[in-house]
Amino acid sequence: MGQKSLLFFDTLVGKIDSKGRVCIPASYRSSFEKTETDLVVFRSFNKPCIECCSSLLLENLAQGIEDTLSLFSEEQETLADLIYADAHAFVFDSTGRIGLSQKLISHASLTDTVAFVGKGRTFQIWNPKLYEKENKLIRQKALSKKTSLPVFSLRKKEQ
Repeated sequence: MGQKSLLFFDTLVGKIDSKGRVCIPASYRSSFEKTETDLVVFRSFNKPCIECCSSLLLENLAQGIEDTLSLFSEEQETLADLIYADAHAFVFDSTGRIGLSQKLISHASLTDTVAFVGKGRTFQIWNPKLYEKENKLIRQKALSKKTSLPVFSLRKKEQ
């Protein structure tokens, strides 16, 4: 049987409580429930946000790193430290919440609200004000570069 894929869409705003708990949006949680995989989070190494993905995607990433980088090479060690040494796997509580560590909260400058930003196979947790600024920059870059996507035919996949 083929692996089911998780896709995360939309930007949704939620609250973070005084204990650092956030309720993952129901549409995001259902993807984990359908695929019976865990949620994994770690500090983004190039943005002030929290990266979120499935344990399955993290396993695939590990395989890709092993296949392309020499074990104990500087690049492999750096990626391992930035991703795996910092990652936490979560199980949702009965209300769909997870508890973020102070290290994660500080890294993303979270206060009382959070933005869940769908990124396809991953999503990010942002301070909404910081994400608003980031989104403006992303759109400006895309417009100035005239960013586009190739159109993929569904017929090719069916063949």
